Amino acid sequence: MAHDIVFFLAPDDERAAATYLRGPGRAFESVVCHFLEPDSSIVEWDMYFEAPSAEIPALEQLAGWPWPKEVIEPKNDGVEVFALPPRLTRALAGASSAELEELADRWTMRLRTADGDDMTDDDLLAVLQDVARLAASAVSTGGGLYSWSW
Repeated sequence: MAHDIVFFLAPDDERAAATYLRGPGRAFESVVCHFLEPDSSIVEWDMYFEAPSAEIPALEQLAGWPWPKEVIEPKNDGVEVFALPPRLTRALAGASSAELEELADRWTMRLRTADGDDMTDDDLLAVLQDVARLAASAVSTGGGLYSWSW
């Protein structure tokens, strides 16, 4: 589980990869959250928008879904930088409040089932709403949406 996760906007993969050592910092518009697995969260969000459902996806479904692209080769130091799929970025940008609420409820249920008392204290609906605002900005500017985690 990653301690710190930052979803952020960047103009391209190269600029996103340059955040590897120190994170995006103040150079990029971002949303910070804690104690999540960004890759499995991205997969779950992508699955939801491809086939909306309030049901928690089975682990086999999550494992079989295409995982986000790493924009820089990991160096076995715990840092990861992923690009969110463009279709997910567009889906988040256009998501209704009801869709974000349903997804947040589903995501919360899965995390509670998997992590129990070690689950993040972050307000997951607020995280999704903030990431959706970043996604709307990415769509309007032609940039990308990324996650950095440690």
